[in-house]
Amino acid sequence: MPETLAIVNCSQLVTLAGAKRPRAGGDLRQLAIIEDGAMLVRGAQIEAVGRRREIEGLISGDCEVVDAGRRVVMPGFVDAHTHPVFAGIRVNEFEQRSTGATYREIAARGGGIRSTVRATRNASLTDLIKAGKRYAHWFLRCGTTAIEAKSGYGLTIEDEIKILRAIRQLNAETPLRYVPTFLGAHDIPSEYRSRRATYVSLVINEMLPRVVDEKLAEYCDVFCEADVFTIEESRQILSAARGQGLGLRVHADQLSLFGGARLAADLSAATADHLEHTDAAGIAALKAAKVQPVLLPGSVYALGSNKYPPAREIIDAGLAIVLATDFNPGSSPTPSLPMVLSLACTQMKMTPAEAVTAATINAAYSLGLGDEIGSLERGKRADFVIHDCEDCRELAYFFGVEHPWRVYASGNLVFDRATGQ
Repeated sequence: MPETLAIVNCSQLVTLAGAKRPRAGGDLRQLAIIEDGAMLVRGAQIEAVGRRREIEGLISGDCEVVDAGRRVVMPGFVDAHTHPVFAGIRVNEFEQRSTGATYREIAARGGGIRSTVRATRNASLTDLIKAGKRYAHWFLRCGTTAIEAKSGYGLTIEDEIKILRAIRQLNAETPLRYVPTFLGAHDIPSEYRSRRATYVSLVINEMLPRVVDEKLAEYCDVFCEADVFTIEESRQILSAARGQGLGLRVHADQLSLFGGARLAADLSAATADHLEHTDAAGIAALKAAKVQPVLLPGSVYALGSNKYPPAREIIDAGLAIVLATDFNPGSSPTPSLPMVLSLACTQMKMTPAEAVTAATINAAYSLGLGDEIGSLERGKRADFVIHDCEDCRELAYFFGVEHPWRVYASGNLVFDRATGQ
């Protein structure tokens, strides 16, 4: 393929250029849109961004020119909370919830996370990679070019390692970029229900060292909740992970006001995720500790709840908000960040611009990648999407629509709607 690529005739080039930090307050609405914009890509990196007349003067004879056809061009979405490697699906639980069963009731009967754990333990590495490649294609065709990827459906040493190895292989064999997170503390497995302390010790003293030795994760996460890991258990695991050099993320205050947000603040975690039940004190603690909140409205929707995270209060407090899908087989079976943008606007009263920022540059910073991806600026990786619309607000407005026309990762075309590949 040509070494240089020019994207011209954009209705809007949504660059999100700006200060080199996650965006908060009024900056969330500043998308740095260039009308009639164009972009020059050399190899895997962005060479230049500007008005069409400026960029056309830089185009050489051997450059491939892509006419965007008056479409929107913007950074690839960065999905900062996913569970993309698992076996089996839980459509039976979806049906049960449609007749009134709750997430907690299903989990108490042996379903929920433990159902996926049983299927994933029985799956081979090859099985998991095959399924993972299918889901990777789903992410790409939704316009996502990078994801945070959690383990957590093994809950034994070998099965957690198997999942993280699958994530590593998917990162090598698909165009999607994976940022791996160890989530051995996703649930207390059935065989340890009466021996909680033993399982916590297993995570700290056996799982974590193996994960770190094999360089299989960049972050550690814990599901901190009344029915799962207590505040003290979560603190022990996360502190041990930090001691091993991993960054910290926390499933916090999803099902109750349990104190997960304040724990994330106490430990200066990178993110506190979910936050459906977080109160003003938790939000203030996150702000003081500069923890980024990751909101997951897809899981609220899929569980049939109406308890969405307090996005406006979080934004008004000055936090650098992030939106993600929480893609998983039980509580949020969607890879679509455009759908999440729609939920953010209709259910959490975020503006379309705030939602776009939260799913691109802010998400990138939450993964330590803000200097590489999340905006269209010279020197950054050429991860971008040509969306089949004229105004970026349409991404949230026309919900349930597959907007991407073409998707590029590291300057390479990785999805073309014309071919479906």
